[in-house]
Amino acid sequence: MALIAAPAALADGDPASDVLVENTLFNPVDSGVSLSSQTQLEAVLTASKRAGFPIRVALIASQTDLGTATAFWGTNPKNYAEYLGYELSELYGGQVLVVMPNGFGVYGRHTGPDAVMAAEGNVKAIAPGPGEQLATAALSAVPLLARAAGHPIPAAKLAAAERTASPATKALSSSALAPGAVIALIFGALLIGLTWTLSLRARPLQLGRRLPS
Repeated sequence: MALIAAPAALADGDPASDVLVENTLFNPVDSGVSLSSQTQLEAVLTASKRAGFPIRVALIASQTDLGTATAFWGTNPKNYAEYLGYELSELYGGQVLVVMPNGFGVYGRHTGPDAVMAAEGNVKAIAPGPGEQLATAALSAVPLLARAAGHPIPAAKLAAAERTASPATKALSSSALAPGAVIALIFGALLIGLTWTLSLRARPLQLGRRLPS
């Protein structure tokens, strides 16, 4: 399906700005992120929007993923987040999260309902890296940012997103489970996620704000 993109995005050859005009996630073909993780991340982004915190994510695995904006490769991801946010600004006003192997960048408006909150600057998520680690880092960062912005994603929604990524769990959820088993499944998934988060090195998110027009 053809995408409707901002003229500037089409002109500068920045793939993420083309995709994120209509989609919540840019996951390039060379990212090394599995379909399972992509599905889970898309579900989390949908849950985040429903919680009142719309955010779009660009996973950048290599210099080629930047199209003609290759100058941003190897720099602070905040720089590319600001660039990407500006490219999307005519058609999208929410926040943007960039995840590169060397870190995060967050960009959003300075004022208004979707503005970047000061508390978001204190968020530390799982440090990204190559391949699957890009998705792991994004899955860690989005709920933390939503909570810091005052729009926490319900735990049940996060657990449901995790189930969409696991064929075995999906099979279980399609069968008739007792209420106690459902609760145990949800809290078990949350406990595993919490343990995994605490066991990995955290990375602060770098914030950028678009000045009021």
